[in-house]
Amino acid sequence: MTILDRYILREFMKNFFMIIISLIALYLIVDFFERVRMFLSNHATVYQMLSYFCFTVPSILSQMLPVALLLGTLITFAILSKNSEVTAMKANGVSLYRLTIPFILFSCIICIASFLLNEFLTPYANQRAKHIKLVEVQKRKQLGSFKQNEIWYKGRDGIYNFSLFDAERGVLKGIRINYLDRSMNLTKRIDAREARWRDGTWQFRDLLITTFPAGDFPVVERVQSRAIDLAEKPSDFMIAQKDTSEMGFFELRNYIRKIQSEGYDATQYLADMHGKFAFSLVNIILAILGISFSIRSERSGGVARSIGLGIVIGFSYWLLFAFSISLGRSGTLPPLLAAWTANMILGVLAVVMFLRVKT
Repeated sequence: MTILDRYILREFMKNFFMIIISLIALYLIVDFFERVRMFLSNHATVYQMLSYFCFTVPSILSQMLPVALLLGTLITFAILSKNSEVTAMKANGVSLYRLTIPFILFSCIICIASFLLNEFLTPYANQRAKHIKLVEVQKRKQLGSFKQNEIWYKGRDGIYNFSLFDAERGVLKGIRINYLDRSMNLTKRIDAREARWRDGTWQFRDLLITTFPAGDFPVVERVQSRAIDLAEKPSDFMIAQKDTSEMGFFELRNYIRKIQSEGYDATQYLADMHGKFAFSLVNIILAILGISFSIRSERSGGVARSIGLGIVIGFSYWLLFAFSISLGRSGTLPPLLAAWTANMILGVLAVVMFLRVKT
């Protein structure tokens, strides 16, 4: 690495880390004022509040990395142009393409770091933040857990086991309920393909009800549809269910394979799985886009203009990414296409603008 590369990278990293710290702090301040009423109404301690916000930092960091990279690139080039350093470098035979190498290499490192962050640290941190909020602060009983890619829940009358829980629609799939007496003897088992929460009750479909009378053979009954009285509401299963933000790419992939092997639709999970990988790679796309905007001419504009441009581009990507992922979850778009739509649009724009740069 040449002296010039080290100088450019040093200036860029100063701006990058200043921006990422500022964005995280701003996010935490806004999030605090949104949740402070919930914490105070549940008499949360200072330690619980601090712990909750500390565990949200990895998730915030993963979301802010692309924007920080974009803003850091725009601001660094704006400062270099303002100080006529870009002109001086060109006068000494250094092309603008050559100046971009440190930025591109750093953005590749950020892509890898972002994926690893979302794979190992962020899922655990999100689980802990959820536990603090629901169990420690809101005092909900934790009677269930997510193990072996399934939900296990200790109900009022027995032990529940579900393959899939759609919290938004209040739907349980792949249901196995074992009813036990006080001596822990199995008295009845219900197997069902699906259950929906409607009008305050669980409506089961495709049931197989097996009753175990004392000292007699089991009695099997197959029913097409029936309302089953469960004491639990959909909100009670929220603690046990893992959200996609609480699973890494590979864990989510294994979960998808399991529910698909059981014949259930995994479209919404497929969109989120592909989205995890696509979102990590957007760092390099936004870096190239920032470079292209910055070096269209020797005087690309001031710092304020660069900040405004970065916010507009970053917000546009978030909006497009969220919209396309929602289309993928609903099945309107194929999950793979939905996850990569925003990246493809910005990627084409970045490449076209980068190739049109006048060196």
